[in-house]
Amino acid sequence: MKKFFLAAAIMLIAAAAQAKTLIVYYSYTNNVERIINELRTQIEADVVQVEPAEKGLNYAANNYAIGSAQIAAIRANPEDAASYPAIDAVDVDLSQYSTIIIGAPLWWSQMAAPLQSYLFQHGKEMTGKNIGLIVSSASSGISGVESDARRLIPDGIFLSPSLWIRSSQTANAKTMLQNWLNAIDYHNLTTGIDHIDPDRISRFTVYSLSGVRLLANSESTASLPPGLYIINGIKTAISK
Repeated sequence: MKKFFLAAAIMLIAAAAQAKTLIVYYSYTNNVERIINELRTQIEADVVQVEPAEKGLNYAANNYAIGSAQIAAIRANPEDAASYPAIDAVDVDLSQYSTIIIGAPLWWSQMAAPLQSYLFQHGKEMTGKNIGLIVSSASSGISGVESDARRLIPDGIFLSPSLWIRSSQTANAKTMLQNWLNAIDYHNLTTGIDHIDPDRISRFTVYSLSGVRLLANSESTASLPPGLYIINGIKTAISK
């Protein structure tokens, strides 16, 4: 039995060595896009930009009336797919990534509606993955955006702290991103695992911290990122 657990540990090491990062963002005023462009100079990551299906909308007209109506619709019925604005299809295999960084504008204290649409469609595919959140806003705090992210990705492993870059601070994004990557220990998230102690495990069933079953026995560990898990009811650290 111990040989099996040691083999599983080796598989985890191999998976971590190939850990990949995906950046998903939406940007209307281009503040988030500038931030993401700077982030791409600091880390190696694939990038997906979310785009509304309906083109040419002037979100800024009438005090951002279109965006306000979209946010109101989501607030009224967040479990209904019809509440979310249509977006262009995004062709990306989320199973290939261990860490996902979300770049989000703030609209009326919430996450921008098009990005909420993407996460509503794909958030469950992010189970057990490291989730980093970068938020751009003019002035308001970001707690509403964080709440939206956790609602839409209920079983993600959220990295703390989130990064809040006010519009007036966009020019300082380079330093702020550097400090944030250090704060979330990004380097260790995307490099190898040294060990998992088989003596602490009675059988190979892995759950997220919220209790969602991720894999068991002979199932592939290729999509399991480094992090903190519950294994057969015992909280076990998989770490550097």
